[in-house]
Amino acid sequence: MKMTSLLSQNINIVIRPVQYRDLDDIERLYQESFVAENPSSEYFATQQIQRLRGNFGLLKFLSWFPNPLQHRLCAYVAEQGRTMLGMIQVSPFNKTRSTWRVDRVMLEKCLNKQTIGSQLLRYCFESILEARTWILEANVNDKEALALYRQNGFQRLAEMTYWEIEAELLASLAQAEPDLPNLLPVSNADAQLLYQLDTASMPPLVRQVFDRQTHDFKTGLFGALADAIKQWLTKSEVVSGYVFEPQRKAAIGYFQLKIDRKGETPHLANLSVHPAYTWLYPELLSQMARITQDFPSSSLKVSSADYQPEGEEYLEQIGASRIEHTLIMSRSVWHKVRESKLVSLEGIQLPEMLQGLQPARKPIPGGMLWNQEKKQQILERAKLNQLNKLNKLNKLNKLNQSTKDNIALRCKKDNLEGSSQSALTDTSQES
Repeated sequence: MKMTSLLSQNINIVIRPVQYRDLDDIERLYQESFVAENPSSEYFATQQIQRLRGNFGLLKFLSWFPNPLQHRLCAYVAEQGRTMLGMIQVSPFNKTRSTWRVDRVMLEKCLNKQTIGSQLLRYCFESILEARTWILEANVNDKEALALYRQNGFQRLAEMTYWEIEAELLASLAQAEPDLPNLLPVSNADAQLLYQLDTASMPPLVRQVFDRQTHDFKTGLFGALADAIKQWLTKSEVVSGYVFEPQRKAAIGYFQLKIDRKGETPHLANLSVHPAYTWLYPELLSQMARITQDFPSSSLKVSSADYQPEGEEYLEQIGASRIEHTLIMSRSVWHKVRESKLVSLEGIQLPEMLQGLQPARKPIPGGMLWNQEKKQQILERAKLNQLNKLNKLNKLNKLNQSTKDNIALRCKKDNLEGSSQSALTDTSQES
């Protein structure tokens, strides 16, 4: 009865692309999902919704043809009647679109989150066929979200820790002179070097899931224009650079710094260091701290992965504060995952389920008959082997006999030729 009732509840649920009329409900879900967990994110959530309202028509238009912003608004909602039950937003993680990312899943609190969330996830799995791997990031304390993702086949890939360096600490780091003689700006010509650094700085499994290529580190003309417009709208600036090792002809360190020119929100930093050059962590952080001193005072947020323990140790050493601990999870479509489906088991018959185990013919009772058949087969094989040996011996005897006959004929011929030669010699002497 419980299975039937769940089926009747899910019949009227419709999953469709997001529309402009859904923005009010999405804003409400934003407030319930994020602000309840982190009150300081209220300003950020409101700002994101306002930006989405202003650019909704443009983003919807760009989703109709191939371009760098085609999947910027790839979101779906689940509704029953005219009531929104949840929303999911996904986006490509790399430029080949072999790996996709679940950006967020927001669900109504009063409903069965596991059921609605699973339907939204499976809708994306089935409709986006080019995705071979899915990844997402969830807070380690969000037990409901972790249970939902594990139920749908996601497994742990890596752990991320987010740190915040206060403005005072950032100013003290800026006083140190960084030892970076080969610090160069990033351009498209450096894409191969950055790809090699990215490959060397992560474990093989993470590298396989991320599936980044050289062109993932290049920026096209349209992408550069879109980034410039975004920076102008958000009053931000992006500075990046990498450290070049001339002997190995390789990039050994990279940083990207997103600066808030107003100083209202923290600066954001992305840091990547080759495992053999971990001494670069204090040098690169000092370089980023010096760059931020030219802008209004604000804190700096930086992330570290569990496969980069030297970076985490240095952040702890300088007194950076942990603000969030998340789990990166992945799901491969090639991995056979048992997914629970709401299907009635009443109509399934046991013979239909075990068709592959049915015998091909009527079984014969008793074990002695099998032994007799086996012995008969062995005897027949022995007879065949004997016959084959006799045939081979007969062929060898015939070959030897023919060889002897040939030799005897050749000897007789030689004797005749010798006698005729001697007779001719005698007649010549007599004459």
